Amino acid sequence: MSEEKQKNETQNNAIYLPASIIVATLILSATLFIAAGDISTGLTALSSSVNNIKITGDSGSSGGTIVAAPNPSPSPQPSDTTEIKALFEGVAAKEGSDDAEIVIIEYSDYQCPFCRSWYNQSKSQLNEEYIDTGKVQFIYKDFPLNFHPMAQPYAEAARCAGGQGKYWEMHDKIFDEQSKFGQGTISNLTQEDIKTWASDLGLDTGEFNSCLDSGKYTQEIQANLSEGQQVGVSGTPSFIIGKRDGTGQLIVGAQPYATFKSAIEALLN
Repeated sequence: MSEEKQKNETQNNAIYLPASIIVATLILSATLFIAAGDISTGLTALSSSVNNIKITGDSGSSGGTIVAAPNPSPSPQPSDTTEIKALFEGVAAKEGSDDAEIVIIEYSDYQCPFCRSWYNQSKSQLNEEYIDTGKVQFIYKDFPLNFHPMAQPYAEAARCAGGQGKYWEMHDKIFDEQSKFGQGTISNLTQEDIKTWASDLGLDTGEFNSCLDSGKYTQEIQANLSEGQQVGVSGTPSFIIGKRDGTGQLIVGAQPYATFKSAIEALLN
C-alpha cells in the first residue's frame, strides 16, 4: 500500500470513528430514555397500589387484617343534624329506659378488633354509670365490614339469640370468645363454634341453628349497614349520641370511656 493511500484511509477512519460513537451514543440515550419512561410508569403504578392498601385491626399476637382499599369515592360527611328519632327503626337490640334523656347508637362489626376493644374497656362502665341508672338508652346496630367474613354470621347469631330473649348474652359471648385469642382480627372461629355457644347459653339449639343457617336476618342487617353509611359511618365502631328529641353527634373509633362520659355530661347539663 502506498504512503498516500495509507494516509487517506487513516483520515477516513478518523472521521468514521467519532461518527459511529455519536450514533451509538444517540441509540443508547434513546434506549435509556424509553426505559426510564417505563420505570417511571411502573413506579407510579406501584406508588398508587401502595397508597390503596390500608391496614385494619390493632397490633398484637394475632395481628391485623390487610386489605386493598377500593378506589376513593365521595362519601357522606359526618353530620350533627341527624335526628335521633329517625334511627329508632331496625335496631338489633337496645338496653336502658325508653324514657332516658340521652340515646347512644352504636354501629358495630362483631369481628372488628376495635369494636371488641371498646366493648372490653368501656361498655361495662357505660352500663354501670348511665344505662342501668336510666340516664342513657343504648342501641346496637350492625355494620358488618365486607373484609370480615364472620361479621355477618355473628350478627345473625346475636339476632337469632335475641329471638329467644338472649341477644345481649350472645353479644357478649361473641366478643368474649374472640378475646380468648388475644388482640387483632380473630379468623379461626366458624359457625360451628357459634352453635356451640348457643348451647352454652341454654338456647333451643334446633331453633337457633335453623335461624342461623337460614339467613333470616340478612336483610335487616344490610339495612343497618346502608343506614349507617347514609349518616356518615364509614368504619367501626361508630357512635351517634344525642338527646332523644334532638340531633346526634358522631363519635368515631374505640374512644376511651372519658370521651363518652364528657359527651353525656355535656348533654345532661
